[in-house]
Amino acid sequence: MPASASKPPADTTRFVLIGTSHAGNVGAAARAMKVMGFSDLVLVAPRFADVLVQEETVAMASGAADILVRARVVQTLPEALEGVSYACATAMTPRDFGPPTHAPRALLPELASSPHRVAFVFGSERYGMSNDDVYRCHACLSIPTHPDYGSLNLAQAVQVMAYEWRQALGGFAVKGRTPDPKLADGVAVQGLLAHWEEALVHLGFLDPKAPKKLLPRLNQLVNRVDLSQEEVHILRGVAKAILEKG
Repeated sequence: MPASASKPPADTTRFVLIGTSHAGNVGAAARAMKVMGFSDLVLVAPRFADVLVQEETVAMASGAADILVRARVVQTLPEALEGVSYACATAMTPRDFGPPTHAPRALLPELASSPHRVAFVFGSERYGMSNDDVYRCHACLSIPTHPDYGSLNLAQAVQVMAYEWRQALGGFAVKGRTPDPKLADGVAVQGLLAHWEEALVHLGFLDPKAPKKLLPRLNQLVNRVDLSQEEVHILRGVAKAILEKG
C-alpha cells in the first residue's frame, strides 16, 4: 500500500451495507457515520427497496436524515465500490482464502496516511459477508471482542469502525461542557490561609503560641489541589461563618 504525507478527507470515505434487513440498523448506521463526520452511505440490495425512507429508519437516524437523503441503493458490491481504491471487509469469521485480516488499530493508521479512497463494507445482519464479497476487498477488519461472545449489532459495528477511522484520521478535539475554572492566585491563597488561621484559633484548634507546622502544611495542601477563585470564596465563607458563631 503506497504511503503519502497527506491524509484523505472524510468525503473520500464510504460506508457500504450489504443486504440489510432491518430499517433501524440503516438509520442507526447513518447516525453513527454522522457523529464521526462521514456522509457517503451506499446500500447493496437491501431487503426492502424503500428502506431509506421508512419511518423506523428515519427515527433511528435521529438527526442524520441528511445522510439518508444522500445515500444510494445499488444491486451489487462492484457498483458500490465504484471510485473506491481500497475496500475493507468487516467480518468476524476468518476465511481460508482471501485478504489479510487485521484489527482496526493495526491497519487504519497506515491507511489514513495514504491517498486511497476507502470503503468499509459490512455484511447483512443474519449472514454477514459472503466469501465472494470478502474476496473483492483489499483487507479484512475484525473488531477484537470477548472470546466468549463476539456478536456485534450491525449499527454498533459501523459506530466502532467509524470511530476508529476518525481517530486514525486525527480525531476531533474534545469540547468541555463547562469552561475551565479561573485558578486562584498567590494573593488569594494567602488571604484564605490567613482567614483560616483566624478561624482555627477561634475554634481552639490552633494555638498561636505553638502553631507548629499546621499552616505550612495547609499551604502545601492548598497548592496541591489548585483551588479556583470560586473555591477560595467558598472556603473563606466557611471561615467567616466559624468566626461569626462567637
